[in-house]
Formats: sequence, C-alpha cells, structure tokens
Amino acid sequence: MGHPIMFDDADPLLAKVRELALAFPDAAEKISHGTPAFFTTKVFAYYGGSVKSPDGWVRHDHALLVLPGEDERAALLGEERCFVPAYLGPSGWIGVDLGGGTDWAEIGELLDASYRRTAGARRVARLDG
Repeated sequence: MGHPIMFDDADPLLAKVRELALAFPDAAEKISHGTPAFFTTKVFAYYGGSVKSPDGWVRHDHALLVLPGEDERAALLGEERCFVPAYLGPSGWIGVDLGGGTDWAEIGELLDASYRRTAGARRVARLDG
C-alpha cells in the first residue's frame, strides 16, 4: 500500500513552487511518500514535510524542503520559519514554511542552491550557459 496523498493539487503555494522548480534543466515532478518531489537524477526539493515532537508528528503542509550549503543552512536555522525535517534533516536538508509573505526570489535562490548540489555537472553547466 502506498502513502496517502498529503497535498492539495490546487494549492497556490505549490503552484508557485512548481513554476520555479520545473524551470531548471531536466527538472520533473513525482509523488514521493505522498508529497510532490522535484528531481533530475536526484531529488532537489520536496513540497511539504514534518517534524517529530514529543507530542507526535507535526505536519508542515505548506513548506519547501531543500538541500542548501552548510553556511546557508546554519543561517536559516536561526529563523522561526525554518525547521529540520524528519528523515532528511540529518542529511543536511532544511524546511522553509511558505505563506503570504514569502520572498519568492529567496525561494528561487534556495531551489537553485539545492539543484546545484544534486543535479550533476552537465546540468549545472546548462543552467549557467
């Protein structure tokens, strides 16, 4: 049995994430563990995540999960809107809650950094070309 779908396909925040993520060379979308995942050979972003708390699981349904560089990750973890997602956090991933005040230019930069860390040299060269 697969994971249940844990997102609304009509979510306007997801639509904006899709627009940004699918603009990268060879980027595609799939459903992974019930949430949208954006990938080339490897996943570079997820929409939606969760954290484990003493009271159980806390969902972050309107969040972007990315793999930033170490310096960027450290800076982001000092912000209230950011969190260490379950399962992926120990590998360097971070979650960023999205909402009405989201700086989409910053989200684009985070997607770019994550893409560059996962996409491979040829795709990154295409991005830069």
